[in-house]
Amino acid sequence: MRRALLAVVALLAALAAPVQASSDDSTRTSPPPRIGAAAWYLLGEDGAVLAERNARQRRSIASITKLMTAIVTLEHAQLSDDVSVSPRASGVGESTVYLRTGERLSVADLLRATLIRSANDAAQALAFHVGRGSPSRFVGLMNEKARELGLDDTTFANSHGLDAPGHLSSARDATLLVRYALGVPFIRDALDRSSVSLPGGRTYPTTDDLLESWSPLVGGKTGHTLNAGWSEAAAARAGGATVYGTVLGSDSRAGRNDALRTLLGYGLARYRRVMAIDGTRVYAEAETGYGRPQVELVAPRTVVRTLREGSSLVERVVVPTSVALPVRKGQRLGRVEVYAGSRLLASSNLVAASDVSEPGLLGKAAWYAQETATELWELVS
Repeated sequence: MRRALLAVVALLAALAAPVQASSDDSTRTSPPPRIGAAAWYLLGEDGAVLAERNARQRRSIASITKLMTAIVTLEHAQLSDDVSVSPRASGVGESTVYLRTGERLSVADLLRATLIRSANDAAQALAFHVGRGSPSRFVGLMNEKARELGLDDTTFANSHGLDAPGHLSSARDATLLVRYALGVPFIRDALDRSSVSLPGGRTYPTTDDLLESWSPLVGGKTGHTLNAGWSEAAAARAGGATVYGTVLGSDSRAGRNDALRTLLGYGLARYRRVMAIDGTRVYAEAETGYGRPQVELVAPRTVVRTLREGSSLVERVVVPTSVALPVRKGQRLGRVEVYAGSRLLASSNLVAASDVSEPGLLGKAAWYAQETATELWELVS
């Protein structure tokens, strides 16, 4: 029996499940909150810009720089590499772990000190190691990576982020940078740690106050200098959604923490869990022939996804108008795809909800006889 495919495209309400949302919920977009920072940028997991202010303004980003230091180090060195601390590295001031000239640490130890404690001396030791004695060579690698990542507002002048002429970035670039960095397993693991321990019994706490006080925080990198103010780039996750954001130029450490928590919290609230594919729904019915009942086509399971508020879903269902017998329960017979804009949000095979047996010869003969009699009667009448 010939099988014809039927494609059905439907526009779905944006937030229609798993708990039925009101129509207001599907269209309302909350205004951004007040953020206590000179510049900020907030990016959703779907790439949507959720909030911004002075996002492309080139500013000092202080130790947020160290995200790039870690990325470049991991691309050009082994975690087990042995690094000897040079006098020029141990002599870097401000935030340090008090490295001593000539002591030897692994790249892994120095990276954790750089990311968790924001240690300038550790960052500079890595720059000397990867740059083969030349921090300038290492900075060149940082700027090459910035171009590769599309950080168009960014130029680096050092590995640690202390204020220097031309060492500038933006809230937008810092957000793209932390999003990339958190995709690197070692960096994500380090930024999830509340302290770093170094040889000799030295232990230092993280500079990130929100890591233990605010559970949605995935990880972030703080920064503070005179020119940069109090700043941080970070990610947060809750309810199945992840958002990435940066605040630059807050007036105080507490102000930075409040600004970042407010910004990321606003972003998380823009997303909802929706039932993209309904495992209890009959998506279509297909003819089977010989007078046998239609077969219902269903999804094997419910699929829930995270969707930004105000978004619409488009559903595409491709099913046969008729199927050959016999049909077995669970047999794949069609497909459903759900799109949020051009992005495929969820997809599933559609399967037979029940068995439909094929009649025997006598059953087929009886059906043909009945069909013939019906057609003759229609001709006569």
